Amino acid sequence: MTDHKTGTREEWLAARLELLEAEKALTRRSDELARQRQELPWVRIDKQYRFETDDGTASLADLFRGRSQLLIYHFMFAPEYAAGCPSCSAIADGFDRTVVHLANHDVTLCAVSRAPLAKLQAYKQRMGWSFPWASSFDSDFNYDFHTAHTKEEWDSGAVEYNFRRTDFRPPAGHENPMLAEFASSVGTDWETYRREGPGVSAFALEDGVVYHTYSAYERGVDGLWGMYQWLDRAPLGRNETGLWFRRHDEYDSQ
Repeated sequence: MTDHKTGTREEWLAARLELLEAEKALTRRSDELARQRQELPWVRIDKQYRFETDDGTASLADLFRGRSQLLIYHFMFAPEYAAGCPSCSAIADGFDRTVVHLANHDVTLCAVSRAPLAKLQAYKQRMGWSFPWASSFDSDFNYDFHTAHTKEEWDSGAVEYNFRRTDFRPPAGHENPMLAEFASSVGTDWETYRREGPGVSAFALEDGVVYHTYSAYERGVDGLWGMYQWLDRAPLGRNETGLWFRRHDEYDSQ
């Protein structure tokens, strides 16, 4: 017998209609936030970044692939990693079927990571993905957009992430087993793992000039997790205890 509140269909409908009003309010608020994102000032990018792609060396403008808008997912995959971040991998599982729709709406979606291209290509093949993925190895790109952090930042306890300074170092003697599990999942330690960060950045290309228009980190990328949008509508919600998800080829059964 469930210990959750139960009721009649009439009681459910009354509660559901009340919730519907709250959902509509949230939708309207979300529309307003989207409008505010689009009204952010554009910042001209004059720095020349170079990337390695399946098609050869590319500039930031080249990543647009002839379109006027570019969305970059900052995928956590440092040169020291043996595999891509499991969280980023769960998010990226939804990219392939989205890329074609965005491409036909004048938007290119591309992942960018610091690992060498050969590493990205091997992992991409393992995961069965086909979306564009560029390597920014030996480039300042991830550092400039605050999704990679130097050892000096880490040691100072003042990592620039999510528009503020953060200390990601676990307190001495209070190492978190879940943090260790995340790091182990990419074959490294916590410091090396967390000197990368997830994020999304948007760019516009107009008259040959690239502009940075938007970036988001932490819960700002929450909406990109397709599985979480489903779980938020499931009876038990996210119902998380520890690191419950895996790369899609690591589950015992599918």
